[in-house]
Amino acid sequence: MPAAQPAEPPAEDLPEELTRLAALHGVATSYRPSPDRTVQASATAVILALAALGVDADTPGAVRAALTARETELRERLLPPTVVRWEGGGTPDALTALPAGTRLRVDTEQGEQHDGVERLPSGVHRLTATAPDGRTAEAHLIVAPARLPTPAVRSYGLLVQLYSLLSRRSWGMGDLGDLGELAAWAGRALGAGFVQVNPLHAAVPGAPTDPSPYRPSSRRFPDPVHLRIEDVPEFAYVPDPERARALRERAGRLREGVLEKDALIDRDAVWELKRDALELLHQVPLGPGRRAAYCDYLAARGTALEDHATWCALAETHGSDWHRWPEGLRDPRSAATDRARRELMDRVDFHSRLTWLTDTQLTAAQRTAREAGMPVGIVHDLAVGVHPRGADSWAQQRYFAAGMSVGAPPDAFNSRGQDWGLPPWRPDRLAESGYAPFRELLRGLFRYAGALRVDHVMGLFRLWWVPEGRPPTEGTYVHYDADAMLAVLVLEADRAGAVVIGEDLGTVEPGVREALRERGVLGTSVLWFERDWTGDGRPLPPERWRADCLATATTHDLPSTAARLTGEHVELRDRLGLLTRPLEEERAEAAADTAEWLEVLAGLGLLRGTGTPAEEAEIQAVHRFLLRTPARMAGIWLPDAVGDRRPQNLPGTWDQYPNWRLPVADAEGRPVTLEDLAASPRLHALIDVVRDAVRDAVLDAGRGRGDVPDD
Repeated sequence: MPAAQPAEPPAEDLPEELTRLAALHGVATSYRPSPDRTVQASATAVILALAALGVDADTPGAVRAALTARETELRERLLPPTVVRWEGGGTPDALTALPAGTRLRVDTEQGEQHDGVERLPSGVHRLTATAPDGRTAEAHLIVAPARLPTPAVRSYGLLVQLYSLLSRRSWGMGDLGDLGELAAWAGRALGAGFVQVNPLHAAVPGAPTDPSPYRPSSRRFPDPVHLRIEDVPEFAYVPDPERARALRERAGRLREGVLEKDALIDRDAVWELKRDALELLHQVPLGPGRRAAYCDYLAARGTALEDHATWCALAETHGSDWHRWPEGLRDPRSAATDRARRELMDRVDFHSRLTWLTDTQLTAAQRTAREAGMPVGIVHDLAVGVHPRGADSWAQQRYFAAGMSVGAPPDAFNSRGQDWGLPPWRPDRLAESGYAPFRELLRGLFRYAGALRVDHVMGLFRLWWVPEGRPPTEGTYVHYDADAMLAVLVLEADRAGAVVIGEDLGTVEPGVREALRERGVLGTSVLWFERDWTGDGRPLPPERWRADCLATATTHDLPSTAARLTGEHVELRDRLGLLTRPLEEERAEAAADTAEWLEVLAGLGLLRGTGTPAEEAEIQAVHRFLLRTPARMAGIWLPDAVGDRRPQNLPGTWDQYPNWRLPVADAEGRPVTLEDLAASPRLHALIDVVRDAVRDAVLDAGRGRGDVPDD
């Protein structure tokens, strides 16, 4: 468990004993939305957060009893549940605090035994301490590299929501075949170093499916809706080729509806077709080699995959909300669930095989990217949590805080706060397990990721817990052992040879960015937000940007660059009734912000392009600026390359705007296929600008070292 957080000032309106108890369990009693302002948490929020951690604080007597128990536990224990040792670092505090003469034994995950903690291999080991008075204790010992290596080369790449990029072969939404094609083309023809996509986690089934990729059923396994059906070898041998042909024809009509008839992407319709096709495929026996590969996958993923596939099979019969299942089935380890698993063995195998097929195509996409010369390849996205009714919350329910949801406190942009509807992990249970759920999750994703973007990376440090049925304003922060969370992240990324990018936008607790940088985790810098906030508020000059980051002009939650430059994002929010101030005031502020940035771009000589339309020239200048910064990775939002006006997601809306359902489109709103992209003069002109900027940066760096003579 994390210790008390000294940065959090005590809450004056809470009883002193409750404040002490909360601190000992990592529950904050106040927070600071800005350095000069402290907001106290309510007693209700603190008491409910403690209850979700298994601590009774309902009455003064219960608080005193819980406080005594916790203080006694901390005083008498030899070791915390998990100890972290960074390679090259000093002895962990938990070990220096042991009584003199305590003997240490480490049983490593490699099967070796060591006396002491020096010269240990990286990994998660078992530590045993024996004190002189005979007391013993065991703990998980995480030994992690001191930091991830800096990316070997500076690179630029494409950012895209995969579902939004259709080819003439997709079944109504972008798929893993399209991802492979995009990576091969971008690497070979554009010189791109990576392609970043949205989370491809498994969604909660049932129509209508929540379209947000950030509220998945499971983060541990991918969604088979992304499969390219024709790329599955068994598709050539389906027993009913006429039915397969009919499915492909229906898929073609679905695709044409999106590309030519202004239809929205319909994930449910796509899945209905693919599920029918996959039922056909499941009738085809696997060849000996394929069968062996499938068995290896089943063995490697073990109980986790069996649980996931069992949940999928049960959801077909009982619906996707496991809280409404027959009582015996709500426990993944019950006798009733075990019987149901046996009875549904064929359906469990069906869903297991779908997961394997998806994993296989994801792995192939990453292999294609690297073969195309990409130093990173595919950047996958890790959502901050899972759906409360989904597979992970069922299979791993002991690790989730019942009755709580992750969100955000009120801030300057949202006075009511936010509730994301995602149950948080319990920090105490994570520590007791040696962070096994987090390790397993990361290991699965790194199977096919050249890099991982961690959404809301601040969640490794603390999360805003909102009690069920309460508004987000009545939540409080709960702290995690950030040292352990970071150690697991660095350990698994290092083993995979992968890069990690933290999405650290918005309100960030002091010290978080510094801790991430120390461990080699890159941050995220978005042009419009990079200002001298501690000085004059002006746009931050490129040389003052941090190097350890992915620099972009926009993200999936923000206006496209064209919309921002023209002010169309303000008009859109006005049409949807989302403005909190008069339209003219919003217009004026947006125009002033844009004008200030354009002035900077012009002053640096980045606004060029005689004969180029003004909007294109400005977008090109924005990307010249990004490459003028020292950022190790620069991302091009793919819709920006063709002038798309529409955001993929408009926060604050649900059915007022088609979030997560729009295809990439040009400036006139016409859908752009993958094939169209490859032939787009506008895209190639932007890539030429980026390539020139990279070359100029390399030459400038060489001149600075004396390697390149001045002209």
